Amino acid sequence: MADAAVEFLLENLKQLLVHHVYLIKDVKSDLEKLENDLRLFKAFLKDSLKRRRKDAVLRELGRQIQSVVNEAEDVIDSFVTHAADNRNKNFISKFWSAKIDIADQVDSVCRKIKDIYGDKSKFDIAFLPVDDVDPPERIEAPILRKHNVVGFEDEAKTLMGFLAEETDHLDVISIIGMPGLGKTTLAGKIFHDQQIKYQFPVRIWVYVSQDFTNKDIFLSILKEFTKISEEISSKSNEELAGLVANHLANVKFLLVMDDVWAPADWEKLQIALPTSKKGKVLITSRLVEVGWYTNRSRGPHMLRFLNHNESCELLQLEVFGKREFPQELHFEGTEIAKRCCGLPLAIVVIGGILVKKFSANGDMSVIRRAWEKVTESFNTYLNLDNDKRMAKIISLSYEKLPSHLRECFLYVGMFPEDFEIPVWKLIRMWIAEGLIQRRDNISLEEIAESYLDDLINRNLVRAEKLKTDGRVKTCRVHDLLRDFCRTEAGNEGDNFFQVVKISDGGFQPPVYEEYKCRRLCIHSEVSRFLVEKPKGPTVRSFVCFSKDEVPIQPEYISAIPANFKLLRVLEAKPIKFTKLPGELYQLVHLRYIVLAINSTTAVLPSAFSKLWNIQTLIVDTTSRTLDVKVDIMNMIQLRHFKTNASATFKIVKNSKGGEQIQTLGTISPESCSEDVFSKARNLKKLGVRGKLAWLLENKKGSFDSLGKLGNLEKLKLINDIILCSGAERQLRGLPPAYKFPTKLRSLTLCDTSLDWAHMSVLASLDKLEVLKLKDKAFWGETWEATDGGFRHLEVLHIGRTNLKNWIASHHHFPRLNWLEIKNCEDLIEVPIQLADIPNFKLLDLHRSKNAAKSANAILGIKRRREDEVPANPRPFKLSIFPPEAEKERCEN
Repeated sequence: MADAAVEFLLENLKQLLVHHVYLIKDVKSDLEKLENDLRLFKAFLKDSLKRRRKDAVLRELGRQIQSVVNEAEDVIDSFVTHAADNRNKNFISKFWSAKIDIADQVDSVCRKIKDIYGDKSKFDIAFLPVDDVDPPERIEAPILRKHNVVGFEDEAKTLMGFLAEETDHLDVISIIGMPGLGKTTLAGKIFHDQQIKYQFPVRIWVYVSQDFTNKDIFLSILKEFTKISEEISSKSNEELAGLVANHLANVKFLLVMDDVWAPADWEKLQIALPTSKKGKVLITSRLVEVGWYTNRSRGPHMLRFLNHNESCELLQLEVFGKREFPQELHFEGTEIAKRCCGLPLAIVVIGGILVKKFSANGDMSVIRRAWEKVTESFNTYLNLDNDKRMAKIISLSYEKLPSHLRECFLYVGMFPEDFEIPVWKLIRMWIAEGLIQRRDNISLEEIAESYLDDLINRNLVRAEKLKTDGRVKTCRVHDLLRDFCRTEAGNEGDNFFQVVKISDGGFQPPVYEEYKCRRLCIHSEVSRFLVEKPKGPTVRSFVCFSKDEVPIQPEYISAIPANFKLLRVLEAKPIKFTKLPGELYQLVHLRYIVLAINSTTAVLPSAFSKLWNIQTLIVDTTSRTLDVKVDIMNMIQLRHFKTNASATFKIVKNSKGGEQIQTLGTISPESCSEDVFSKARNLKKLGVRGKLAWLLENKKGSFDSLGKLGNLEKLKLINDIILCSGAERQLRGLPPAYKFPTKLRSLTLCDTSLDWAHMSVLASLDKLEVLKLKDKAFWGETWEATDGGFRHLEVLHIGRTNLKNWIASHHHFPRLNWLEIKNCEDLIEVPIQLADIPNFKLLDLHRSKNAAKSANAILGIKRRREDEVPANPRPFKLSIFPPEAEKERCEN
């Protein structure tokens, strides 16, 4: 955990010494000395990573380093805050006093570093070769569950179908899922099935685990064929692999490899397997990557969660041995089953606790009260399991994480239960927190996205919604994984984060105590919390995701900047600001801020320029417009500016910044000037909202300036009809295709009311992959597609229009993958010829009932063609909403 903290502090020192030396010039030499000491820590932490996982002394050393680094960070940031404030106020005497104070504190930190390095024996352990450490403790194979197996009938049927398929090669089937989902149980159900026993005369089960050796696995397989003598045991891995391959080549076998942890593990074991088509291998793993690596043609079989009925059934069997709750416990039982979120291991663990409460007392009223307490304090009771099964099985995945992913994983524990996490928000918070390490030629956003993909691949985070390009849009974390994160965060030496909760009428931890954690999360009773004026002098993140809007008096809102002076992240959208407190601009370390301004006329003051570290600035407002007084092009660290209003701003021609900006949205058409775009030349995403006629039809060449954005990939144009006069609500046309940005991949139009004849312009955009036509973007009863366009279009969204007749064929959209039609109630049919597009895989129909019949026809054509190619891994999907239309589809 200390690794990222050291890296981030070193980067901060570098930025201070390069860009803000005027604030620290009097202590520059002290900070340079500290920087050198920190580099020693960095080297030690890098070389001791593997050893720290197994050595308690080194783990404690890591915690000490973390503590010292946090202290150094607090000292420096407090001084910078003080220096910046005094520089603004010109308080020379106070500044000099602070200078003396930081010199003493930095010296104190350096002495602590020397003390840690004083015991060289600790560090010698870290640099020992891997082979010199004690052999890893053997992990026992899990007990194979044979009774009370619920909810796997459909999964088993699918997998047994794969096992029955004839192939011309060794076939590998993988079962992938999160910890505790029942992968081993499902594999065991199949392994002991009578049909499988008949089909495969030789069946072998080996438990791989994290710390397997090739020899152990090879000997486990060989013992099914022969007695393991000393002569066999003494053979080399290569010789044993040859023996295994020879035995398996002559029989029809099923080999189950339970708990494979990495593609490299499969690579080591694969050498012992024959290429014979007689055999089948069934793998269980937590990593999606393992499934794809072992069989790229089929890919992994993702094990689903239990549904609510299955969860109740499993809980009933665990507690009562039959498929029903006593009538007096029905409500509590179903609620407890719901809290397990479809995870079989959680149900089994909580069932073991409930059965004791049921059998210990025959009085049903007493039992019911006990079950009510379990419902109210579910997580507490789950942790009463003496064997700590949930914690152990999750910690295996956590311990396997590389250092750069550990804090990223723990971080998701800050979000509330059942919260759908926007990926855009999560990765920018990670960046602001310093959890993402720089790499050459790769943006921080791309690195962060790869980190998230890795956590999803490991089944520690679940992808919830996908973007049109297949990337993850929102994600979730299972409640039990979130609880693990919160427990582990408290165990870390730096108090990684603290969730404040209401308990027994008060806050826990109590507000009257100073919060010592690095990150503070408060998701309910926010108004009451701020009224009590909490304090956290070392808190770096104040995070609030309350579902309710929270109107609070300005003097209580001021408690945030006044009492949390070192904040880097302020996520405060639920708190409605009627006026921004002046203390806000003292938070010079802020990198990420989300504000909600509750006002008919919203203003972003020029004082925001004092927040020189801001990377992400998000403003949500009830106003349709936002007057941006601050010169955002002069905020040299700013990467992303977002608002739901039409933001109007001007820039000074000698502004120093702009090159870092990747996102601007949504800005007014009047702000789309050459001055803006010449500075924001690395802009990737742009949203424009307001009177679009001014932008698209203006003789001054505003759209010409937009077209020069050579890196722009995503453009959203919203014609705000409330701001438009009657004549401006329907656009007369679009600029020619050559005036659009050359790299444009995604275009969204909203309320533009264009005639379908102008679609030919969009069809000519050579790189366009995603086109979203929302809320009367085009208007008219007939759209006849023209030849030669949309050569790369993969996603098409059509929403709320009076379109009746859509005339098109497969050659008009040769690469179409996903078609979504929303609220097009007049549309008679979806062109049947679209079924001939090879890549067309998904059709969503929302409240477009008249077109349901043609959608069913397309489904029928696609299914018939898929039957001709049964190995197709991506079948065509049709979604019709509302359910009445779905019912009609089935009847037809």
